[in-house]
Amino acid sequence: MLMAVAFAMPSNAQIKFGIQAGLNMSNVSVSGGSQGSVSSRTGFFVGPTVKFTLPIVGLGIDASALYDQREGKVENGNQSETIKSQSIQIPINVRYGFGLGSLAEVFAFAGPQFGFNIGGKSSLFNDAAEWTLKSSNLSANIGVGATVAGHLQAKLNYNIALGKTGEANVKTFNQITDAKFNAWQVSLAYFF
Repeated sequence: MLMAVAFAMPSNAQIKFGIQAGLNMSNVSVSGGSQGSVSSRTGFFVGPTVKFTLPIVGLGIDASALYDQREGKVENGNQSETIKSQSIQIPINVRYGFGLGSLAEVFAFAGPQFGFNIGGKSSLFNDAAEWTLKSSNLSANIGVGATVAGHLQAKLNYNIALGKTGEANVKTFNQITDAKFNAWQVSLAYFF
């Protein structure tokens, strides 16, 4: 009987594919010898997404492959420059929700996010400093969302960097400044 139940469970699982897009409201934190300040900027993300609903009531997994751009504005005296983080982000979130039948579902989610840099180095303040992204990074997501009519999904989450995202090498002072890009994220997804 246990074998029959184990083989029957995967047949109740559902997989839906879709497209997701949203905004990053970056919160850039710096440490280690900064000579200026960094203010937050708005970026965006877009890419394919998949939603896997497990046969256990309310439990599911979401995964995406997103092009992600985040920005910060570096100010030093009367000069300012924009630093960018361009990457492919792969969030994998465990989701638990409860719904009103097929009409709507409200859910909470959390999970890791793996990032891979696709941007290069940037020169700052007429070559006085250089901004370099790490080749990969790890962050964590926690958030809430809602799905309407099984197709349209809206989410709000906070993405927390678990290590440095990049660093600025201030050549004139021979100082390294580490930066982390945390972000509030708002997104919409459509599932086919």
